[in-house]
Amino acid sequence: MRKGFTRNPKPDEPAKQLKNYITPSGLQRLKDEHRFLLTRERPAVTEVVAWAASNGDRSENADYQYGKRRLRQIDGRIRFLTKRIEAAQEVDPETPRAGEAATRAFFGATVRYANGAGAERVVSIVGTDEVDLNRNHISWVSPLGRALMKSAAGDRVVLQAPRGTEYLTVLEVCYERISVEPFREPPGAEASAKGLPRRRQST
Repeated sequence: MRKGFTRNPKPDEPAKQLKNYITPSGLQRLKDEHRFLLTRERPAVTEVVAWAASNGDRSENADYQYGKRRLRQIDGRIRFLTKRIEAAQEVDPETPRAGEAATRAFFGATVRYANGAGAERVVSIVGTDEVDLNRNHISWVSPLGRALMKSAAGDRVVLQAPRGTEYLTVLEVCYERISVEPFREPPGAEASAKGLPRRRQST
């Protein structure tokens, strides 16, 4: 029996220390968000800031203060995405595998397992930027991802979770397409505003 990985990385650790394994659709989502922020949202917010700056005293100008704060947030996100994309190591789950690589759980695997009570669950092992619990997409550096890594059908693994120790039986390991939720323009994005920048109430 193998013991699952119990240490959780800090929020900023994946970008600095861990390899950024990612599926093709996950990488595309990062690129789409990066492109949106760089070519649409940032120029739109910059236009709002310029418009607000022309309205007088900047120290009491809510539009200007909000716009500058939003620009800082956008720039920070662009820097983060740039680093993640540059460090990305793309792994396609649909690439044919041979030998143990086809029967054991590695990055990109979809694993069906049962807990001690016999309840079954299916999860896909993805990158830290692709975690989506609604789709049962778990990170390869999560405790469950670490516990399942390198396992094959019939193996029994130990998961050291925050709620206690669990014993899992691996029932099936396969490699298939993992559908990651695509990037969508967020509601209220400045880039989607029509006409003149919306004026906010000054304080």
